[in-house]
Amino acid sequence: MRIAKDGLPTIIFLLLCCGAFAFISWIPALIIFALALLVIWFFRDPERKADYQDGKFFSPADGEVVEISECTHPFTGKAVKIGIFMNIFSVHVNRAPCTGRVDYIEYVPGKKIAAFAPKASEINERNFVGLTTQWGAVMMTQIAGLVARRIVCDVKRGEVLEAGSRYGMIKLGSRVDLYLPCGTVLKIKKGEKVKAGLTCIGVITD
Repeated sequence: MRIAKDGLPTIIFLLLCCGAFAFISWIPALIIFALALLVIWFFRDPERKADYQDGKFFSPADGEVVEISECTHPFTGKAVKIGIFMNIFSVHVNRAPCTGRVDYIEYVPGKKIAAFAPKASEINERNFVGLTTQWGAVMMTQIAGLVARRIVCDVKRGEVLEAGSRYGMIKLGSRVDLYLPCGTVLKIKKGEKVKAGLTCIGVITD
């Protein structure tokens, strides 16, 4: 099973502690080992392959669709926003919804209210990653929640992301908003479960 690289330091530390306690007492060693297994499971990073055709947009995160609305942002202009809530049991690795060049990155400090609330997109700690694509501007927003302690973004401006490629993660569950061009025909609805890099969110038909 592939493990996200952001979890390796914690996993190695716990396994070393488990080994050290094994020489002292097996009870704390077993507790630490169980914790290490939970951390390994949390940082799982399964391979994902889908039919990444031009004009298709895929989910950037595992979770539940909690919001579909129209909005406006300086990078995208008028867009359709899809909010995806990631709970603590979700795979937390985020993926590019389509192929595009990273032309916009902005980190915004903020609060940490429940990420499923619509206003979390406006007041919570968040990180914007905007892509220039052949269909227009597309943007992903990683949003911290009540228990999310760190937003990880592994891309820089000028990089080209392929559809389905990994670009970061949010530790301990939260939310990712996806901004798509107006005119996108959505293939999901509020309340549906989606998977990063696998679930088609919408298509451009023109």
